[in-house]
Amino acid sequence: MDQMFDPLNLILLAVALIVFWRLRSVLGERTGNERPPIDPYARTRNTPAPAEGKVLKFPDDAKKPQTGSADQPEAVAEAWEGYAAEGSATAHGLTQIANADRNFNTKVFVDGARMAYEMIVEAFAQGDKTALKPLLSREVMEGFASDIDERARKGLRMDTKFVGIDNAEVSAADLQSRRASITMRFVSQMITATLDKSGAVVDGDAKEIREVIDIWTFERDVNSRDPNWKLVATDAMG
Repeated sequence: MDQMFDPLNLILLAVALIVFWRLRSVLGERTGNERPPIDPYARTRNTPAPAEGKVLKFPDDAKKPQTGSADQPEAVAEAWEGYAAEGSATAHGLTQIANADRNFNTKVFVDGARMAYEMIVEAFAQGDKTALKPLLSREVMEGFASDIDERARKGLRMDTKFVGIDNAEVSAADLQSRRASITMRFVSQMITATLDKSGAVVDGDAKEIREVIDIWTFERDVNSRDPNWKLVATDAMG
């Protein structure tokens, strides 16, 4: 009986009563209406899996063209499409060139030919042989250089201004052995005149805009590491 009233036992009993009272005040009594405990995995189990593709459908999704799938790969445009009639000799030539040179792209070639056309015409008018040399075959370079030297000998100069290129189209294409050949038809608007030492016009017109049609042929060895095409033939029609 004396052990029940031992001071140490009384202290332990008091501490136990204090702890119980605090836990009850914090947790409260169970009434049966308590919220269920939080399940940290409930969102993963109850949220439906997102659909294929984007979760949010952006406005332009429906407008994007289909680019093929594993079962239906994206179609690759033929080299001649948009540049020659199907079944034509030109279409056949472009296809042969594309098959021989996997890096060949007709659009890139046409864009480059337009730039080369304007550069060559302007360099020829200015008598710039250095600019012409990498763009021309040896035979064409010899002809252009001869004309430039003749102008210089006579004291003449050319005044040429490009207004614009109205059209640049492939008119022929061919592959013979390793030699790819593409002929372009350029329709341009330009002002061109030849002047003497005094500035008087001896040929052409320094003010009139006229239409010029040129038929130029470019060639390249498809096995060469040099990607550049060179002008090998010219023919003016106006």
